[in-house]
Amino acid sequence: MKNMKLLIDTNVLIDMFYQREPFFKDARNVFRLCEVGLAEGSISALSFADMVYVMRKQLDPDRVAGLLRELQLIFYVEDLKARDLKKAVDLGFSDYEDALQSVCAERIHADYIVTRNLKDFENSPIPAISPGELIHLISMQ
Repeated sequence: MKNMKLLIDTNVLIDMFYQREPFFKDARNVFRLCEVGLAEGSISALSFADMVYVMRKQLDPDRVAGLLRELQLIFYVEDLKARDLKKAVDLGFSDYEDALQSVCAERIHADYIVTRNLKDFENSPIPAISPGELIHLISMQ
């Protein structure tokens, strides 16, 4: 059976690094699934920029750089393409960043977008799934 291909949304990454409760346990489990190869995890280059923007307010630059390097050990980092920017506009999402995530997920042929903001991806061509739902789904296989 092939591993699921996942695009991990920024909020799941931030939940992990900031150990935000009650979301930390599920985020940690998503990381573990990808780290041990039970799922193929990808993050968009957009998530890198978003993470730096959030983390720079609370962490020193060396810590931020270390966390970004750690991400690259666990996840594939997917570039954003110029055509992604136009396609995201055409999706008509209310949040352009979510549209970019959706377009990236579609381009890499992801099975799911893993996010806590399921409602933001209702119009996505790639279905969204919460970290908890993903863990349950994989445990059923």
